[in-house]
Order: sequence, then C-alpha cells, then structure tokens
Amino acid sequence: MDVTTLYSIGELSRRTGLSVRTIRFYADSGVVAPTTRSPAGYRLYDPDALVRLQLLCTLRELGMELATIQRVLRCELSVAEVSAAHADAIDVQIRVLQLRRSVLRVLARREASPEETTLMHRLTQLSGEERRRLIDDFVDGTFGTVDADPSAVAMMRAAAPDLPGDPTSEQVAAWVELAELVGDEDFRARMRRTAVRQAAGRPLDIECDAGAELMEFTRQKVTEAMQSGIDPLGDRATPVIDDLVHRFAEALARTPDTEFRDWMAQQFEEAHDPRVDQYWRLVWLVNGWQVVPNLVPVYPWLIQSLRHDRDA
Repeated sequence: MDVTTLYSIGELSRRTGLSVRTIRFYADSGVVAPTTRSPAGYRLYDPDALVRLQLLCTLRELGMELATIQRVLRCELSVAEVSAAHADAIDVQIRVLQLRRSVLRVLARREASPEETTLMHRLTQLSGEERRRLIDDFVDGTFGTVDADPSAVAMMRAAAPDLPGDPTSEQVAAWVELAELVGDEDFRARMRRTAVRQAAGRPLDIECDAGAELMEFTRQKVTEAMQSGIDPLGDRATPVIDDLVHRFAEALARTPDTEFRDWMAQQFEEAHDPRVDQYWRLVWLVNGWQVVPNLVPVYPWLIQSLRHDRDA
C-alpha cells in the first residue's frame, strides 16, 4: 500500500471495528487527527493514522487510560514503559480481587453478624504495612518494658504473621481471629509469660523431675492419640491418661490419685496456655507454614484429659 492511500471514516470504521461516532470523538480529541480533508470537507486518514488507531484500540482493550495512550502516540512514553506500569497496576488489582474473593468465601461459610462482616472487611483491607504495624504494636505492647527478654522479643518478631497476597479463605479467617486476639490485654499478659519461658528454654519443674525419657514417651503417646482423633474428654482417652499418670507417679514417688492429677495439670498449664497455643496455630495458618509434628502442642490435650478425669 503506497503512502498516497487515504481512508474515509467509514473505511476506518470497517477496518478497526470502531463506530464512526467513536472515531470522530478521537479525531475531535486530537488523539488521531485526520491527515487531510476531501474537497467536500470530509475527513481523510493515511495508513499511519490507521496504525495509530489500531494501536489505540489495542491499548484501550488492555484497559489503559486515554490520556496515557495520547502520551504514547506523541512518543512521550514507549509502549514497553506503559505496558510494564499497567501490568504492575493489574497485579495490585488482582491481589485485591483475590482477597475479596477469600473474604466472601469465609462469609459464605459462616453466619456472620453485620458487625463481624464489617470488622472482617476492615481488617483484610489493611495494607501490608498496616498489618505489620498492627503486629509490631502487639509485640511492643507485650514486651515493651525495660526488663523485656530480648530473646523473647526476637522470637516473636521472627514468627510474625504475614497474610500473603493471594490468601485462602482459611488464611483470611485465621488473620481476622489473630487481629482480634492481639488486641486483648489479657492475652498479651498470657503471651508475655509463656514467650519468656519458651525463649529462655527453661523446662518446667515437672519436666526436669520426670526426666527426658518419660517426657519423650509422653509426647509420643499424646501425639499418637491426637493423630488418631482421640477426644481428651472421651472414653478412649482414659487408658492413655491412666498409664501416663501412673508412670509420672512412679517417677516422682507420688500417689496416682485425683490430687496428683490436679497437680500434674497445674504443672503443665504453667507453660502451655490454650490461648497462646491458639495464637501459634493461627500464625502457622496465616503464614502457610507446614506444621512440624514435634512443635504441635501436646500439653493442652494432656491437661484437658487430666482435668476431665479429676472431675469424673
């Protein structure tokens, strides 16, 4: 096609699929101005104008703003530069939509009140920086004293929850529960006591007195019970807990009675607060970490079973 070829608006409309009215709008806006006019005053366009109009259509279909396209057509921006920036913007939009999808799936599975729905939406709309600040405030508020154990603070910061850009509905639900939990002053006090002991690596008195062999045996038996789905309050737990109570009583030269069971429960409760254990389970979920078997807290199961036997 030689450079003397000229197209009418009707021909441009046929070649591009745009309406005559739309092409006139682009011409009047100066985006794709006519090359010349016919003796009768009709607008005519050369092949370069056709190429520019086709590029405009492509960029518009990709969602780019008309003002940005004009800068591309004026050679103020390259297609590569605009495409890269637009791709980044779409990435952000995709993450927002994915997060909204996850929130909606959580809401679809639970009968949330209007207040819970609003809270969940507000918490998940926080930016990554705002979410980090929420956890930083929790750590500072929990350990922000002059006598705070540096190792405990380091442990908490190293294991901070970080909601991914494309969270599952389970991660969204866990994040919302975490955000509510870290604002509770009673929970902060519980976390402070437990984290200091964990960071210092100090074993419980009962762990020292019973010995490493019995403690390892206890962890193994309780883990097996948990993996088998045995309810600590059910009848299937009775032989497991009876055996452990007798082993501890023998090791500590005590009588395996109700008073001893109560004492055992109190000993294990010192380092394993149920709400703190829940915090770590939620952190594992939010961060998408694989649950390491030897880190799964077994004492809550043991404590429940001991308490149940005492009350039975």
